Amino acid sequence: MNTSKILVTGGTGSLGSLVVDRLRTVGCDLHTLSRSGRPGTVQGDLLTGEGIEQAVKGIDVIVHCASSPSNPRQVDVEGTKRLLQAAERADVSHIIFVSIVGVDRNPFYPYYGMKLEVEQMIEQASIPWTILRATQFQEFVFKVIQFLDRLPVMMMPKGFLLQPIQTGEVADRLVELALSAPGGRVPDVGGPEVWTAAELARAYFQATGRKRRIVEVPIPGKIAQAFRAGAQLCPDQKYGKIRWDEFLSQRLHLEKN
Repeated sequence: MNTSKILVTGGTGSLGSLVVDRLRTVGCDLHTLSRSGRPGTVQGDLLTGEGIEQAVKGIDVIVHCASSPSNPRQVDVEGTKRLLQAAERADVSHIIFVSIVGVDRNPFYPYYGMKLEVEQMIEQASIPWTILRATQFQEFVFKVIQFLDRLPVMMMPKGFLLQPIQTGEVADRLVELALSAPGGRVPDVGGPEVWTAAELARAYFQATGRKRRIVEVPIPGKIAQAFRAGAQLCPDQKYGKIRWDEFLSQRLHLEKN
């Protein structure tokens, strides 16, 4: 049993909940930060700072998974600032932050730019830290394709390169890091294969047994140029083992049952 007291932010989200489940199975003294304060969680709000001071009291390790793509300035940047200040006062000994591969190569996309800002903030803090960058989650790519499938014309950005990884595999790595000493910037983690966005969609339709024409749309600008150049890839760090077609088979089977 690990004797460290561990707090997981974003512990009710898609990634954080998997981290919580895995840490619980290895017998950690585990605490889950939640705005709602639902049973089994510790109430705290990164957006306002309410409850954060109390939530980190007595905590040894923070696994920071909380994020808000719709409000990254207030939640990711300002919220992390509040969390770090409280953690420094509470003498937290280790913070692990999950970021995104290539945020420094594509800071033009505002969400990525703010992730990079959070990384720099953590690096400058007095708390020993670990930063893990991951590629796109397979579950997120799946949801995007399903959403676009509702439109009259199925469109995908032309030439965008992605390397999706199963969310549970990222959770596995975060648990390893939470049970280890601070490691600074550890190697990135990515999925086993690189695909274009259109190829991912075609594989989805093949797995569902449907035929649909996909229109690849050229996207102008620096953000799109970075995606086409492979800014969001880490081909030398293929940590994930679950291929996209395997994920699709598993996910579609679950949705049928």
